[in-house]
Amino acid sequence: MKQQYTISVFTENQIGLLNRVSIIFTRRYINIESITASESEVSGIHRYTIVVSEELELIKKVVKQLEKQVDVVKAFFHSNEQVVFQEIALYKLSGLVTRSISLEKIIRNHHARILAMEPEFTILEKTGYKEETEELFNELEPFGILEFVRSGRVAITKPMKKFDAYLHEVEKAAQ
Repeated sequence: MKQQYTISVFTENQIGLLNRVSIIFTRRYINIESITASESEVSGIHRYTIVVSEELELIKKVVKQLEKQVDVVKAFFHSNEQVVFQEIALYKLSGLVTRSISLEKIIRNHHARILAMEPEFTILEKTGYKEETEELFNELEPFGILEFVRSGRVAITKPMKKFDAYLHEVEKAAQ
């Protein structure tokens, strides 16, 4: 049965690695629902956070294949229950929000923040789950959304083992 998983891939920062990582999913006909890349807590190591919906056995195979990539240090997969995650969404609305009391109420009810206010537009920020950012989008739509963008998932695992410990294990195994 398909389930949503968050795959964390810790890598060296090398040109073309993202392409090699995404090809692994493409060859297995796995759709990437979201992907984010950033520095990690370890200097010189970057982290890809990839969200997919697939069967567990296929996810295990993909993670093993990811770890075989030269510049990949370690890869993990977790179910939604094993991670704490959020997304960020930005909304660009036509005009100033201060002209509408109902719009101000929507912003407050969703705990959104106003990032910029210009005579022509207002930019809002909402952090939360995908469903929460979509709900705010639906409520803002009648007010004229000029632009909308949502990040991929940003996630931290609940298990307490630090990545440094895994890194030392990988280094020992390589010796």
